[in-house]
Amino acid sequence: MMKRLLPISSLLFGVALLLAGNGLFGTLLGVRSAAEGWSGRTIGLMMSAYFAGFLLGTFVNPRIITRVGHIRAFAIFAALASSAALLQGLLVHPLAWLLLRLLTGICLVGLYMVVESWLNAQAEPSTRGQVFAGYMAVNFGGLAAGQTLLALYPVQGFELFGVAAMLLSLSLVPVALTSVAQPTVTQAPHLSLRALYTLAPVGIAGAVGSGLALSAFWGMGPAAAQQLGFQGSGVAAFMSAAILGGALLQLPIGRWSDRGGDRRRVLFLLTLASAATALGLFLLPLERSLLLLGGMFLFGGLAFAIYPVSIALTNDRLRPEDLLRGAGSLLLLHGAGAVLGPFLAGLLMEWLGPTALMLHFALMLGLLATYAAWRLWISPQGPEAHTPFQPMVRTTPAALELIAPTTEDTTPEAGPAA
Repeated sequence: MMKRLLPISSLLFGVALLLAGNGLFGTLLGVRSAAEGWSGRTIGLMMSAYFAGFLLGTFVNPRIITRVGHIRAFAIFAALASSAALLQGLLVHPLAWLLLRLLTGICLVGLYMVVESWLNAQAEPSTRGQVFAGYMAVNFGGLAAGQTLLALYPVQGFELFGVAAMLLSLSLVPVALTSVAQPTVTQAPHLSLRALYTLAPVGIAGAVGSGLALSAFWGMGPAAAQQLGFQGSGVAAFMSAAILGGALLQLPIGRWSDRGGDRRRVLFLLTLASAATALGLFLLPLERSLLLLGGMFLFGGLAFAIYPVSIALTNDRLRPEDLLRGAGSLLLLHGAGAVLGPFLAGLLMEWLGPTALMLHFALMLGLLATYAAWRLWISPQGPEAHTPFQPMVRTTPAALELIAPTTEDTTPEAGPAA
């Protein structure tokens, strides 16, 4: 596998630096904003701006990349993102941070899009799964590594903003040195929501629900940890526990979902267990405890699998020619849910305190579990699982072709609505 990844190793190294910087930056902003005493709704709105920018950039950035080329576009996005990091260290104000988070979201999705389109163009049909697996490993590893950097300097200072900006800028170096040919960027096609809902309503609900829950984790998790009494390395441990859980448990959960049967039952049990774990963390007095970190590991392992299971479930019900369009639509739905998640969680935290983040998880995923149970009740028979599960985090349209199953791996007809 390492031999096959060698030609794109410079791209993966650039991604590792990028994700380490972005992982540190997002956590730093959550902790610093909580330390500044900003209200939950203010923090939530500011964090939602990042996901709004991420969603907006999905539509805007392909034109920029096509116009100036991959390396120049990467340089533009990296320069803007690192400048935004430095400006947020200089301008500590909610409105300034909201606008800069919007810009950062646009830039980050552009950076991911450049790298993922390169990976997609370079991956041979026989190695696409391995390339995507390597890319996902770099994703989880980079995000977890970024959390550990929070302990280097006090969050009240400027130093950590500089470290984040440096990593975002350095990600340009291996990308600029790559000899990989630049591909053509294409915008992922989309399946109409009405058609998608007719075929896979539970898949749609899973994409939206996971967006609502996990964006709140990324956006409000650091602030909640800081308000629960964690400092520096403690906040990093809180975030890393969930990230590592998501990295380690996705594959066994995915294999379970691949064993045949209706994946709606897997999604129902998965969301029910995630909601129950979050509710337990909300009800039990676990502040600054190892039990809380263990609970976050379990929650991350369960919740991070909801989105990829939803994609596999939807693919079970689509015709081969509709797989890429269906994945593109689910990506947008997940992004729409992600825009709302931090703000809703911030409101709950303002009313009920930092542990209300767990209540937000429980409510969003509990509603998803209830909907899945209702669909199983009114339509008990559904297609058996036949599409291979792929561990993943939310990606961009450029990577969808890497994970879209081939027609040989799928049945020729769409399954019934379920």
